[in-house]
Amino acid sequence: MDKIDLEILSCLKDNARMKASDISKKINLSVSAVIERIKKLEANNTIERYTITLNQKQLGNDLIALMEVSLEHPKFYDVFAEMVRETESIQSCYYLTGEYDFMLKIFTDSSDSLEKLHRKIKSVSGVQSTRTHFVLKSVKSNSSVIPDLEVE
Repeated sequence: MDKIDLEILSCLKDNARMKASDISKKINLSVSAVIERIKKLEANNTIERYTITLNQKQLGNDLIALMEVSLEHPKFYDVFAEMVRETESIQSCYYLTGEYDFMLKIFTDSSDSLEKLHRKIKSVSGVQSTRTHFVLKSVKSNSSVIPDLEVE
């Protein structure tokens, strides 16, 4: 992957619907070369999928919480991970080192909904403890990170 690929990815990160002709003009490369490079980036799974970013507040999800979850034993990993995958309000889940095993990012409409989800999580076999943090404000939220174009 070279600087041109990174520039193409940067354009698509800002707007996944950007036309190859617009990318071509922005990075000074022919349209056919841009299309060819995008196809290669898709084929090698650098570009995994195209999606949208939703405004959670517009959808009624005014509350963001980060929840740490500790399991009694690693044997409970699969059961817990399956529950996470099936729960729509859990936006992301990370398996961690340290005191807690998982960090969940949760979008929900109210503290009542969060409390119901908390009870659901606590009822999963093997969940030992949780710790929840309420997000006051999102300072930065990127879905992807592109290596710095200035670094060589």
